[in-house]
Amino acid sequence: MHILYALLILLFTIATGSIAHVHLESLNWFDAILNTALVVSGIGPYIIPETATGKLFLSAYSMVVGLVFAATLGIILAPVAHRMLHKFHLDESDEDKDD
Repeated sequence: MHILYALLILLFTIATGSIAHVHLESLNWFDAILNTALVVSGIGPYIIPETATGKLFLSAYSMVVGLVFAATLGIILAPVAHRMLHKFHLDESDEDKDD
């Protein structure tokens, strides 16, 4: 279920970036999705924006994508870390038996 939430967040992020590229830079949908996917993956933009608004959006979007990556990683790894902490947890009664 957590992976589904992470995928939905990533899809929303890619959709937002693609729509903005289409409207701000007048890119076709294929180039907008490609450009957004490359920014989200950390490679960088395929097409550099030509307008000031497009450049400002890409700057802000790149910073937001970093936060989205961290949040998505946390959503996926939190249940794993939670299970590991439960597995290694020692009860007080276990410590008393060793004495």
